[in-house]
Amino acid sequence: MSDQFKCLVVDDETDIRELVVLTLERMDIYADSASNISDAKHMLASKEYNLCLTDMHLPDGMGLELVTHISTEYSGLPVAVITAYGSAENAVSALKAGAFDYLTKPISLKQLRPLVESALKLSSTDSKSSKSTADLIGNSPVINQIRAMIEKLARSQAPVYISGESGSGKELAARLIHQNSSRRDEAFVAVNCGAIPETLMESEFFGYKKGAFTGAVKDTSGLFQAANGGTLFLDEVADLPLLMQVKLLRAIQEKKVRAVGDTIEEAVDVRIISATHKNLTEMMAEGLFRQDLYYRLNVIQLKMPSLRDHPEDIPELTQKLLEKLCKAQSIAIPTLDSEASKLIASRPFTGNVRELENILERALALCDGEKICADDLLIDETANTMRADAGHFSSSKDGDTSLPNYLEDIEKREILKALEKSNNNKTAAAKLLGVSFRTLRYRLTKLGLAKDDAQDTDDEMLEEN
Repeated sequence: MSDQFKCLVVDDETDIRELVVLTLERMDIYADSASNISDAKHMLASKEYNLCLTDMHLPDGMGLELVTHISTEYSGLPVAVITAYGSAENAVSALKAGAFDYLTKPISLKQLRPLVESALKLSSTDSKSSKSTADLIGNSPVINQIRAMIEKLARSQAPVYISGESGSGKELAARLIHQNSSRRDEAFVAVNCGAIPETLMESEFFGYKKGAFTGAVKDTSGLFQAANGGTLFLDEVADLPLLMQVKLLRAIQEKKVRAVGDTIEEAVDVRIISATHKNLTEMMAEGLFRQDLYYRLNVIQLKMPSLRDHPEDIPELTQKLLEKLCKAQSIAIPTLDSEASKLIASRPFTGNVRELENILERALALCDGEKICADDLLIDETANTMRADAGHFSSSKDGDTSLPNYLEDIEKREILKALEKSNNNKTAAAKLLGVSFRTLRYRLTKLGLAKDDAQDTDDEMLEEN
């Protein structure tokens, strides 16, 4: 019996204890049972378990007390709570206290089995597997704190809400939580909630049955079914319309979904991680985001720091991003001269890591292949020009310079500069400017800079090929 998994079931209702114990034994899991907190604590002290299942309401106290006791005294032991139907607040409280997951009464065996399997998988592999957060680059105190939090969150099934500025690595954090969890071998499904048309949201999330609407020619699974057993990452969750928020709340609470056009609900085992750069507290105050959904998603919050919060990590980030970009392009990694390094270090990086990566990608296109210098970074050239010209523009006394003409002058200057750097190759110039070839050609014509239409056609053919 030493190699057999062991579970402690704590519930004062005999029929529920017997049902759970019988189910566990059929899964080849040894099960002990207790009817109160006192007996449970005694059994925990006398025997080593791989999992504990406890009811929330017990004769001598709340199951929450047992959850806290286990989290403090037996930190490696997953504990799941059993709550009454509709007691969402109890479930959330338990998850915040350190519970691994929860079940609602009446207990569904379709939900019990995957919960147990997931908990035991975590229990059996946790001591053997090393946590991998290498993709989170940096060794500053703030990044090390994020790493520790990710490892802690990976041990739970609790919904996680990731906040932070655009480009700060919210999806990366979600993936690391998944990769270090007991769900690592199952799917990680990421969806941008703002990219789905409102009329298609329900069918995209929950799937649909054949004939449910025009064009529904076969049964189709949704995002919840695709993530079953794994993790569903809801990016930009603030963009969900209110009606969809209601449906999402029910799916999370009941762990069931109903496909469009179906009459039967399907049990799903999905961990929800959500993120947005918007302020959900302000949106709740304005009636744009449901408070009950917010508290269901925001059981545990992980705030990703901006790059400004850990500037000491910028040199390492720069090197790692260069290695990544060069590997993708199959080119040698150039060195970064001291002036370029200083220029990068001085940036405020309002766009965070994404902005840094964009700057380096442009630098690789401009440098000689061996060294990146300050001129290759295209940093602050436009900004400094605009600041200098803005001072001149604002102090102009004759009033002859209109804002449209002023902006056109800046645009012409930057386009001509890009054409010069790219030896008049419009495809390369468009890439440097961060626009499409067609957009550049349109702006050249608009600004009176177009010269060779035949060459444009050749460039466009090269672009498409």
